[in-house]
Parts: sequence; C-alpha cells; structure tokens
Amino acid sequence: MSLIQKYNVAAPRYTSYPTVPYWNNAGFDIASWQALVQQSFHATNNTEGISIYIHLPYCEKLCTYCGCNKYITVNHGVEEPYISTLLKEWQLYLGLFGKRPRIRELHLGGGTPTFFTPENLHQLVTGIFKGADVLKDASLSFEGHPNNTTEAHMQTLYDLGFRRMSLGIQDFDIRVQEIINRIQPYETVARVMQEARAIGYTSINFDLVYGLPLQTAASVKDTINQVMQLQPDRISFYSYAHVPWVKGVGQRRYSEADLPKDEEKRALYDLGKTMFAENNYTEIGMDHFALKDDPLYNAFTNGTLHRNFMGYTDHHTSLMIGLGASSIGDSWYAYAQNEKEINAWQRLVNNGQFPVVRGHILSREDLLLRRHIHALMCTFETTWNKADTQCDAIIEGLQRLQEPEKDGLVIVHPKKVTVTMKGRPFIRNICMAFDARLWQQLPQSQLFSNAI
Repeated sequence: MSLIQKYNVAAPRYTSYPTVPYWNNAGFDIASWQALVQQSFHATNNTEGISIYIHLPYCEKLCTYCGCNKYITVNHGVEEPYISTLLKEWQLYLGLFGKRPRIRELHLGGGTPTFFTPENLHQLVTGIFKGADVLKDASLSFEGHPNNTTEAHMQTLYDLGFRRMSLGIQDFDIRVQEIINRIQPYETVARVMQEARAIGYTSINFDLVYGLPLQTAASVKDTINQVMQLQPDRISFYSYAHVPWVKGVGQRRYSEADLPKDEEKRALYDLGKTMFAENNYTEIGMDHFALKDDPLYNAFTNGTLHRNFMGYTDHHTSLMIGLGASSIGDSWYAYAQNEKEINAWQRLVNNGQFPVVRGHILSREDLLLRRHIHALMCTFETTWNKADTQCDAIIEGLQRLQEPEKDGLVIVHPKKVTVTMKGRPFIRNICMAFDARLWQQLPQSQLFSNAI
C-alpha cells in the first residue's frame, strides 16, 4: 500500500482545536462567551489588537464545489438590511468591550463580498471603524469574485485602507469551470489584476483548487502557467473537499467517478508545488505559497505565522470577533458561532441579543493541545519542555505517531516532534494524532473530507 492510500483518510483541516464537530455545546453559554471575550480583550487589546471577520453570505450563482455558508439570490435589496444588522451586532461587542478596540486585522469573507455595491461596502467598513482605532500596520483584506469585482469596488476599499485581496480562481479550464458552474475567462481575471495593481494593492492572493471534477495533469499545468503570467503574491492551493452529505445538491451535480483519486489527486498537488517552486513561491504551512517579498513569507520564516478560522495570517491576535450569519468568533479560551439562517440571525440582533447559538469553552487540555496543533500547522514542529505544555494526551499522541515515524513523516525527540519534508503533505494526519477529542469519540459517519 502506498503512503497516499495509507493516509488518505477523513481528517480535519485544523483551523481550530477542538474542531467544530467536537465542541461541547452543552457546556457553553452566552454569558461565559461574553466574559471570556472581555478577558481576552482587556489582556491583549493594547498589545496585539483584535481581528474581525465579517461574513457576507450572498452569491448570485451557486458554485457547485463550494463548501461555504452562502445564500443564492439576484435580489440586491438584501444588502442594506444585512449591513444594518452587521453594524448593530458590532455595537453589541463595542458595549461589551467598554473601550475603543484597536483593529489589527479585518477580513471580508463570504459568500461573495463583491456582491455588495461599493457604496454599501463603504457604509459597512466606515461603520466598523467608527468607535475603533485602526492600527497603522493593520491587515485589511477582502475576497472578490473576478466576474463582479469592479474597479469601483477596489478603489473604494483601497481608500479605506485595504491593501490585500483574494480572488477565487479555482481553475482556468473551461470544462472544469462549466461543471463547477464558475465560468470566468482568463481575460476577466487579468483585467481585475491590472486594475488592482494600478490602484496600489500590494498583496493579491489566488485561490486554486486541485481534485476538482474533470481536472487532469494537463489542465492543472495549463491553469498554473496562466496564473504565473499574472504573478499573484500568494497562492492558496486547496484540496477539493467532496462532502455531498453536507453540501447536498451542489456537489451532487457530478459523481465521484468525475474526481481524480488518491495518487492521481496527489500528483496534481505535487505538480503545482513543483511549478510554484520553479517560479519562486515558497510553501507556507499547509496549502499556501508566497513570494519572498510577501508578509506571509516573512511571518513563516520568523516564526510568527498564525492560523485561525480565516486561515493563515501574518498577525497573531488572541481575540477574533466574528460578525454576520454563521460567522465564528474566537477568544482563544472559547469559540462561538452565530446563527446560520440569515432571517433568524437578523431577528436576534435586532432584538438586542448576541446571535450566538453554539460554542465551546476550552479546557486546560484543549488549550495545551491547541497550542501544539497550532505550532505543527504553522512551523511544522512543536515542543513541550515546560510542565505547562504537557498533558497525558501528548503521550497518547506520540504513541499514534509511531507508524508515521516509521514511514519517515516525523522525527520524534524526547521533548519535540518535527515534521519532515516527506511528512509535510500529511500534516493533517500528523495533527490528528494529538486530537484527543476525536480519539475519545471516533465518528460513526464521515465528518471531514479526506486528507489527500
């Protein structure tokens, strides 16, 4: 059996620990969430500042590969009520803080943030900034769909301090674009890039996906060659997560017979990784690549890379406030997720209530394991020299790493685990060894996408 076949099992992506399916919702309440937000805010606002993630869920068309929480509509009358509710939710947190927050990072995600008009995005961002201080080195970013990201969108956000944007490319092959219902010609993406560079954006990310239906080595190679002509500063090269049992009708438009399997899928990643390296992109953590003048590369090399529900970032903040339907917040000591259904979320906020409907308060063991999994995901190693970094779950994790160590994926030292270059493609499997909550209650059905 090959390593690909051996380790291609369902595994979390570890944007958090514990992962969402293993949250102890019964032990969570909103009052505790509020208290832990206040604790984190008052401990770190003056040093780290805070991060804000704003979920903008609307899209005009359904992309069949997508696993995000989204709402499909062509009715743009939904924009203003949604933004009004977002700003009311922000006021609830401002009241909780009791003093002006210092914004270190703000990200507009979706859905499709550029579904909203430039004017409405301006209203949203200025409303967030009112009552807050934006740090000089703050990272302000947004996700854009090339088909509806206009020069006016980019100029409006640039004038507000945004310097980073992420474009969802996925694949340039027309056959793949048609089956995933996301047709966007190269010329459209090139136009957006040209306008963004002319405006002054300094960090542009492309999202690419490998393992999509009908993809081949030739089509992926052609896509990456076209990407190289545009020279984004960062590239996120994600494994397609086929979870039709979760995402329903969209991912049932095609069958598993249309998807590259195991070694074939891994070969697509290896092809991309090789091509990125040939074009001076460095592998950053899991699934990410960056040029050496990008802040993400600097954070990786100096050991300050951070990972949260927004993915990899070059700023560490303990407190992340999630605004909007389905958005997740993180106080470091607790997680909380908002109501997913838009109308229900709006009703809660408009009644003056925090729209949180589930969450998890981290135990001492959770906090220790979170640090170790975070270190593995960001630096490919973790240590436990001090007593306050040790727990019984680490011993159990080391036992589970015996087989990966035999396979050359990790090196286990007395007080340290290092992921080898051979092991980096299997980082999800390696982190899973330390996932005490998963091993305490192994899933009876598939919760996660496969690791490869």
